[in-house]
Amino acid sequence: MTSPSTYDIIGIGIGPFNLGMAALLEPVEDVTSIFFDESAEFKWHPGMLIEGADLQVPFLADLVTFADPKSHYSFLNYLHEHNRMHKFFFFNRFDIPRSEYNHYAQWVADQLDHCHFGKRVTDVIDREEDGERFYEVVVEDREAKVTERYHAKHVVMGTGSIPLVPDGFDEFPVEDVVHTSQYLCHKEGLVKGNEDILIVGSGQSAAEVFLDLLQRQDTGGYHLHWITRSPGFFQLESGKVGQEVFSPDYVNYFHNLSFEKREEELPNLYHLRNGVEEKTLHEIYDLLYHKSIYPNTAPVTIRSASDVKTIEKTDEGRYNVTCHQWMEEADYHVEVDKMVLATGYKPNLPPWVEDMKEKLVWEDEKRFKVNRDYSLAFKEERPNKLFTVTNIEHSHGAGATNLGLAVHRNTTIINKVAGRDVYRESKNTVFQRFGTEKE
Repeated sequence: MTSPSTYDIIGIGIGPFNLGMAALLEPVEDVTSIFFDESAEFKWHPGMLIEGADLQVPFLADLVTFADPKSHYSFLNYLHEHNRMHKFFFFNRFDIPRSEYNHYAQWVADQLDHCHFGKRVTDVIDREEDGERFYEVVVEDREAKVTERYHAKHVVMGTGSIPLVPDGFDEFPVEDVVHTSQYLCHKEGLVKGNEDILIVGSGQSAAEVFLDLLQRQDTGGYHLHWITRSPGFFQLESGKVGQEVFSPDYVNYFHNLSFEKREEELPNLYHLRNGVEEKTLHEIYDLLYHKSIYPNTAPVTIRSASDVKTIEKTDEGRYNVTCHQWMEEADYHVEVDKMVLATGYKPNLPPWVEDMKEKLVWEDEKRFKVNRDYSLAFKEERPNKLFTVTNIEHSHGAGATNLGLAVHRNTTIINKVAGRDVYRESKNTVFQRFGTEKE
C-alpha cells in the first residue's frame, strides 16, 4: 500500500472562511491543498436566510476581494456571470441580501475541485516518521461509508460554531424550542395554531425573527413575547471610526495585549459586535406603532434585564418559563406554546483537539493560545502548523467572526505556508493609531 500524498494545506470545514482560503489558493501552483466538509453541499446559516434580511458587512467583504480584486471569485464577477450587474447598479447599496451572499458562496464552491463535501473528518493525528512531522487526516465518506487517509504539512481548522442552547432547554422537541439556526425549518409550525410565542435574546438574529413573526402576526393571531437578559435592546454601533476595530491594525494591537487585558477589552466592544442594526430596530418600532392604532389586535410583550432560568412542560402541553428580572431581583413566569432561542453559538472544537491538549499551550482551562499568524502555540516549536479560524475571539479580538477580516486571516496563513508574500498583507489600513504604535 502506497502512502498518501502530502498536501501543503488540508482545510477542515468549508464555511465562508475556509471557502475563501480555497478560492485564494486555487491559482497558487506551489501550494497544494484540499478541503473537507461533512455537509452534502455549501449552506450558510440556512435557518436564518429570512427574506429581506441583509448581510451586516458591505459586499466588498466577499471571499477574495481584499486580497485580489481581480479574482474570478469576486462578488462583482458573480454578478457579471449571472447577468445581474445592472440590477445591482440600480439597487445602489453596499449591503446585500443574506440569501444572495449564500448563493454567491455556493457559486464559488461549485467551481473549486479541491473542495469536497459529504466528507467528515473524524481524526487528525500528529505523526513523525523518518524525522519528518506531518498530520494524518482521517476522513469518512458519508455516502460511500469508506474511510480515507490524507497527509498534510499544515492543517487549517475551520469547524465554525454550533448553537448554544441553555441547560435544560435542549430536552424538549426542537419544533417547540427552536434555536435561530433552525428558524426557517420550523417557521410554519411556529406561526400556525399557537397562542403565545417567546423569543429569547436581543442581538440581530433575535430582532430579525421578532420582526418576521410580527409581520405575520395578523394571520397567526399569537401573542408575541420578546425577552432578553441585556439591560436594553441596543443598536449596533455603526460609526465609521468605531468600526475601525475590524481592521488588521486593531488585530495587531489586540493580539499584543496580555490575556488579562484582552479579557477586559472584549466586553467594551459589545456594542460593535452584538447590537441590532438601526434599520431593523426602526422597522420593528414603526410596525409596532402602526399596530397600536387598534389596541389588542396584535398583543406584544417586550422585557429586558431578564434571565430565562428554567422551563417546564405543563399538563396542557404548553411551556411554563421562569424568568428572573435581575435589576429588581424578582422572578416571574411566562406560559407559551413555542420558543425561539437567539442565544448565540459556541466554538465547535473537534475531539482530536483534546487529544493534543498536553502538547498545546493554554491561556486558561478552555482557550488555547493562538499565535499572531493564527497557528496554535505548541509547547515545542514545530514547522508543521495547526492553524485555526475557530475559537480565536480571545486571541484576535472582536473581528474573529467578522467576514470583513476573513480575507486578512487567509492571506496571513497562505503567506506563512508559502514562505513568501503570495498576497499583500495590508498595514496602516485605518486612520486611528491603536496603543503606542508608531506611524
